[in-house]
Amino acid sequence: MRFVLWFYAINPDGTWRYAAGTLRRAKGWGKTPLLAALAIVEFIGPCRFSHFNAYGLPVAKRVPLPTVQIGATAYDQTEQTLEMIRGMLSESPAEKEYGLDIGKATIQFKSGKPGSIKPKATAGRTNEGNRPTFALMDEVHHWVGSNGGPDFYQVIKRNIEKTSSAGSRWVTTTNAYNPNEDSVAQQIHESEMVRMGLWLYDCLEGDIEPDELRDEDKVRQALREAYGDATWADIDGLTRTILYDRTTPDSTYLRFFCNRIAESSDGWMSKVEWDACHDDQDPIKPGDQIALGFDGSIRGDATGLVGCRLRDGKLFVLHLQENPRNPNLPDWEVDVLAVEAAVKRAFETYKVEWFYGDPPYWQEAIGRWSIEWGDDYVFEFWTNKPTRMVQAVERFRTAAMVQDLLHDGDDDLTRHVLNCVVREVPQGLLITKDSPRSKKKIDLAVCAVLAFEARADAIADGRLKRRRARVVGF
Repeated sequence: MRFVLWFYAINPDGTWRYAAGTLRRAKGWGKTPLLAALAIVEFIGPCRFSHFNAYGLPVAKRVPLPTVQIGATAYDQTEQTLEMIRGMLSESPAEKEYGLDIGKATIQFKSGKPGSIKPKATAGRTNEGNRPTFALMDEVHHWVGSNGGPDFYQVIKRNIEKTSSAGSRWVTTTNAYNPNEDSVAQQIHESEMVRMGLWLYDCLEGDIEPDELRDEDKVRQALREAYGDATWADIDGLTRTILYDRTTPDSTYLRFFCNRIAESSDGWMSKVEWDACHDDQDPIKPGDQIALGFDGSIRGDATGLVGCRLRDGKLFVLHLQENPRNPNLPDWEVDVLAVEAAVKRAFETYKVEWFYGDPPYWQEAIGRWSIEWGDDYVFEFWTNKPTRMVQAVERFRTAAMVQDLLHDGDDDLTRHVLNCVVREVPQGLLITKDSPRSKKKIDLAVCAVLAFEARADAIADGRLKRRRARVVGF
């Protein structure tokens, strides 16, 4: 109620007190149902200033052409909010009174008059030019560069601002964000508009520090502060989980349940786990069947090539170039010819059954390698597509935990793997650097994940037991 009252507060001239709003709450507080209710209010309710009555009280009117958009980085992320809206409207008095057509993806008027509630997902320039009267953006701590979230947020904001004089606004919900990710949630929180009080920012945080997460009284009190009057929250159950569940990083508990901004500095892989996969008894030999993973750069990050033996999942490094960050070499670039030579040497030395390469900066090269070594052996693997990458990262991590993968102890590969931290996206967990500007490289870890995934696909294709025969056309 407090959030709604402040969000709909007006100035003496009837204009909005706040041009936009953000609600930051703990997981399970009820942010999505509230957004659904606001969407309905903006669609059919009197929610725009009309005039002051004889008693000096404001009188509201309906939005003439209500266009409510539910923004998300993927369409399936809008489904929860849409499901809430459909549930609230179906078989309600509003359905008949306003003549609503409640579809699976769109709510509109049966009479055909203008107005709708529709989902919108990141699609670049195709969203430019829309004129929403109200936009909802849910869980914007997941809106990061890898899924196009910040760009999409800017598109929605620009579209809203075109009709802001008529009362159009947007609202976002979020959990506490990871400050290493530069998410939309972080951009809003750190914006000058929030500092100046022009955007409403409503947040309840639990007062607790990371080293206090083993103190039962402090954990329970922090949860009560974070959930406020959300009486449905299971404070006792959440307290027990935080105290005794050691499978989840402390930063996750701080962010999602105590609603405190915290860096996910917890490593993806512990040194003990990685060292347990070390094997120096069975070296990789020329002629072994292998899969390859490649991740390339031009100047900033490292460029690497990692192999993975098919019969036992053993990883080894075939090539690495890292920017030395030497002031005397400001124009350093990757030696492309050395990369080409490394790939050629790998195919000539081993039986390469599957190759996955991340295309950015190297799409032309990967295309040539596909022609030279066979388009059923060389494939693109876009690591910036989270659904596929999340699955590959999870398989790699699970295999390491049960020692279904091995490595030869290469120092650079070990360093890159231990540099990785996890970042949560709607699809699951990805690996990333500990901050966007970090000098700690993780590129060989990415190569290893691709190589291990390539091994799995090669085995699934039956290549472990078959002998490779090349067909060359002229």
